[in-house]
Amino acid sequence: MYPRTTDMEEMRRRCRPITWAFYSYWDSKRLRPDGTRRQMPSRADIDPTEMVPWLPHIQLIDVFHNPRRLVYRLVGETDVSFRGYNPTGRTVEEGMIGRSAEETLRNYELVIDQHLPVYDWAEYVSRSGYLRSQEGLLLPLSDDDKTVNMVLTFAQVDTQA
Repeated sequence: MYPRTTDMEEMRRRCRPITWAFYSYWDSKRLRPDGTRRQMPSRADIDPTEMVPWLPHIQLIDVFHNPRRLVYRLVGETDVSFRGYNPTGRTVEEGMIGRSAEETLRNYELVIDQHLPVYDWAEYVSRSGYLRSQEGLLLPLSDDDKTVNMVLTFAQVDTQA
């Protein structure tokens, strides 16, 4: 079974405090000025100056529809280091990290089609040959609160001895 959940209480029990803090930041951006909650914030709601501790760990992926294409717009230092190259401008299929393309793309499908946050965790061997423990969080962004036009991700990667 692929290690993923859309249950944010399960994520809270499993994840590192920095990952929960990032989710809480995204969640806070769903509030409208009148106090009602949207399903997802827009890219304009996300302020990089408020995200300084998380910037090395984030990615922004543009979502194009008809046909669907997922393209890396911004990739933080954590993911660039783990991959050994910067996939900015490439599709997710070309630059993805995961056990399989099918499971990685399933994470994006849940975020885009169901507007759900997705948390996953796993161990990988990096290109340098070191075993790494990874946890990732994929979050939807939408300009109209109906169609996901970007996915914001956060990843923590640790080297294991």
